[in-house]
Amino acid sequence: MRAAGGGARMATTAADFARRRTWVQLVGLLIALAVVARLGWVQLIVGPELSALAAQQRTVTLVDPARRGAIEDRSGNALAFTMEARSITVHPNTLRSYIEDRHRLWPEDTEEPEPRMERIAEELPGLIGVRDLDEIDRRTGGRRRVGDAAERVEGAAAVPEGISSREILDKLRNEESTYEVLVRNVDPDKAAAVVERFPELVAERQDIRQYPNGAVGANVIGKIGMDGVGQFGFEAARDATLQGVNGGRTVDIAANGIAIPGSTRDRVAPVDGTSYELTLDVDMQYQVQQQLEQAVANSGAAGGSAVVLDARSGEVLTMAQSGTANPNKDIGVEVEQGRSIGNTAVTSPFEPGSVAKVITAAAAIEDGVTTPDEVHTVPGSIRMAGVEVSDAWQHGEERFTTTGIFGKSSNVGTLMLADRVGQDRFARILTAFGLGQPTGVELPGETAGLVPSRQQWSGGTFANLPIGQGMAMSLLQMTGIYQTIANDGVRVPPRIIRASTAPGGDRVEAPEPEGVTVVSPETARTVREMFEAVVQDDPTGVQQGTGPQAAVPGYRIAGKTGTAQKVDEDTGAYSNSRYYITFAGIAPADDPRFVIGIMLDEPVRGVHGEGGQSAAPLFHDIAAWALDRYNVPPSPPAEGRLLLDAG
Repeated sequence: MRAAGGGARMATTAADFARRRTWVQLVGLLIALAVVARLGWVQLIVGPELSALAAQQRTVTLVDPARRGAIEDRSGNALAFTMEARSITVHPNTLRSYIEDRHRLWPEDTEEPEPRMERIAEELPGLIGVRDLDEIDRRTGGRRRVGDAAERVEGAAAVPEGISSREILDKLRNEESTYEVLVRNVDPDKAAAVVERFPELVAERQDIRQYPNGAVGANVIGKIGMDGVGQFGFEAARDATLQGVNGGRTVDIAANGIAIPGSTRDRVAPVDGTSYELTLDVDMQYQVQQQLEQAVANSGAAGGSAVVLDARSGEVLTMAQSGTANPNKDIGVEVEQGRSIGNTAVTSPFEPGSVAKVITAAAAIEDGVTTPDEVHTVPGSIRMAGVEVSDAWQHGEERFTTTGIFGKSSNVGTLMLADRVGQDRFARILTAFGLGQPTGVELPGETAGLVPSRQQWSGGTFANLPIGQGMAMSLLQMTGIYQTIANDGVRVPPRIIRASTAPGGDRVEAPEPEGVTVVSPETARTVREMFEAVVQDDPTGVQQGTGPQAAVPGYRIAGKTGTAQKVDEDTGAYSNSRYYITFAGIAPADDPRFVIGIMLDEPVRGVHGEGGQSAAPLFHDIAAWALDRYNVPPSPPAEGRLLLDAG
C-alpha cells in the first residue's frame, strides 16, 4: 500500500513539473515574440526615423567664414583690412569634470581642478604675450593704472595690452556658464601654444578688422561691429559686398565632441568679399583733418568740416570733419567723450550764406542780363518781394561793378541782379546745380538738403535764396556748385569709389557719372575770373575783396566767403549771434585742379586765433598744401587788377 501511494505522489510531481515547464516555455515564447516584434517595429517601421534623428544629433554644420574685402585709398594705401586671429574660449560648466577625469586617468601628470584653473589663469597672460593686470595691482598698492587695459589707439588691431588673471579665474570657476571668452584678438601661433598647453581651452577663429590710420578718414571709412556687420560709413554702405558669402561643411561628431574622421561632406567654399579702392588721398585726408582740427580749436568753433574734390572728375579727394571717432577704440566711450561717428559733410544740411551767390552770378552771366564790368548804383538796402534787405555794412549809394558786387559780397547788388534773372529761371538753375536732391555719393545717410519748390515760394523767398539763405545744403553739395564752375559749367556728381576688385582678382573701374551741363564753358570761365575779386588784396581797401587771406602766392584763386545766420531753436527766427562761416574756392582758377569747401560752426575767432571769423585762411592752408603735393605749376601772372568799386 505504501509503495502504491509513493508512486502516485511521484506521478503527480512529474505532471506538475511538466505543466510548469510548459508555462515557462510559453512565457519564454511570448517574450521572444515580443522582442522579435519590437525589433521588427524598430527595424522596419520606425527605423528610418530613428536613424535620421540619430544623424541629426551627431551631425553638425560648420561655417567657414569669408574674409571681408579690403578698403584702400587711390594710391593703394590700406584704409581697412582683415587679419585672422583667435579668441581663447572655455566651457566652464564642463571644465571641472573634464579636469577630474584627466586627473583620475593620469594622476601623476595632471592636477586637481582648482590648482589647474589657477595655473591657467596665472600662465595665460604670459602665453599670449600681454601683461597680467593683477601684477600691476600689486605693484601699485591695489590700484590698477588707468589705460593699462585700453586698446591701442593708432595700432591696427584692437589687441589688449593686459588682461586680469583674477577675472580669468572667475570665468573658469563660473560653473553656471556654458561659454566664456577669456581673451580676444590673439595671434594664431600663440593661441595654438595655449591650447597645446591647456587642452581644455579652445582657440576659435576671429577676424580682426584693422584700421591702420586710426581716426584719419574714419568718418568716411566707418567701422564694423563685433558681429562683423558695418556700423557706419563706407563699411555700412557696402556691407553686403564687403562681407562676401560664408562657406560651410557638414561633419559627424562623436560622443566625446570630436569630429569623426572621414565624415566631412557637403563642403561649400567661402566667397571672400569685394575689395574697394576709394578716391580718397589718405595723405591729403590726414593733412586736411589736422588743419581742420587746429582751426576749430583756434577759432573756438563748435565743429567744422572740409571737402576737397577733383575739379574735373568730381572725385572726393578729402572729406574731413572735426572730432572724428577712432575706430580702433571703444566707440561707445568715444561718443561719450564727444567724438562723432557721423559724416557731417554728407548728412548735415546748413544755410550756406553768401557762398551760394555764385549761383546768381552764373545765371546772370549765362542769360546775358549783365557783364562783369557793368557798373551798378547799389543802395545800402533794397525792398525785395516785400522784404527789406541790407548789406552787412552800412553805406549809401555805391557804384559797384558786377564783379565788385560779388567781390564785396553785396546782398543788395546780388538781389538787383537776381531780379533781372527772374524767379522762374532762378528756380530752374537751382535744380540744375543739383540742389534739393542727393548727390548720389556712395555713402550712407546723405541728405537731399532743402530747397523750397517754386510753388511754395512766398513773398520773402526770392529775397533770401539768391543770397544763400532760406535753403539748406550739405557741404558736399555746396562744394559741388563750385566744381560745376571749375569744370567749365558741367556738374559731375561726386563719387567716393574709384574701383572694385572681385575675390578672383578682377579689377573693375567705377563708371564715370554722367555730367549735367548747367552753364556754358564761357560763362563758367567768366564767373571764375569774376570771383578772383574775392581774394584780391588792395592796401587802400577800395578794390579789395572779402577774402584776401585765401590767396596763394603764385596761383590764381577764385572763391567766395559766406556767413549765414543760424536759426534759433527757441524762437524759430534767425539768430544775431550764431553763424555758419563758409568758404568755397577753386585752385588754380585759370586751370582748375582742386575745389575746396569749408564750413565752421559758430566760430568766435579766426582760424589762426586772430580777429574776425573768416574761413578764408583755412582755404589758403589746404590749397597751398594740395598745390604743392601735386606739383601744380604756378599760374601765369594776371593782367592788371579787377575793378570792384567804380567810385
